[in-house]
Amino acid sequence: MAKLVGKRILVTQASDFMGPAICQELQICGAEVVADHRLAVGPQEAQSLIEAAGSLDALVINLALPAPSTPVTQIDEVEWQQVFDTMVNPLPRLVRAVVPGMKARGGGKIIVMGSASALRGMKRAASYSAARGAQLAYVQAAGVELASDNIQINAVAQNFVDNPTYFPAEVQANPRFHERLKREVPLGRLVKAEEDAQFVAYLCSDAASCFVGQVFPMSGGWAVR
Repeated sequence: MAKLVGKRILVTQASDFMGPAICQELQICGAEVVADHRLAVGPQEAQSLIEAAGSLDALVINLALPAPSTPVTQIDEVEWQQVFDTMVNPLPRLVRAVVPGMKARGGGKIIVMGSASALRGMKRAASYSAARGAQLAYVQAAGVELASDNIQINAVAQNFVDNPTYFPAEVQANPRFHERLKREVPLGRLVKAEEDAQFVAYLCSDAASCFVGQVFPMSGGWAVR
């Protein structure tokens, strides 16, 4: 179990995607969790959100929406803008807002909840994968830039992790889904939400201070096949 006693951690979009599992695990590990439930962080909201959260040791940037399944030639401006407004544009806003306080405290952790769809091609997922890819590229670049300030920014790139956004109960009850798991995921099952959240908690801890701009696949082997 990660040691987070005395740590104050903000989790964005805390009601969605991996938010609930992450908040629960961080609390189990002793952290004081600040859960923000808004679905998007606009240009004027990031600074006020960070200021309202108070002094932070870590920021978990959890940004998600149900992935569109539009064929690549039918992706319109509305869809493209929506996925980037939800999952990409808030990222630099939040980092700009939180970094000064972390620098003043002598360091901090930023973890971005990403997707393995940016690591392996998927049909009918071009807009979503492009946005997730932008997240990961940003993390890699920002990570090497912020490392000298003792701020570690890393990303978890997941797929086939149990969560209600992408794998609700009705999907998991379908026998065809279990056949797909056996066919596509070397692990043969979904990664448990708590397994994913435990890794996030570790990345928030002092023990993970050696990772810089890393993208960690969390997909039961799907991303590395």
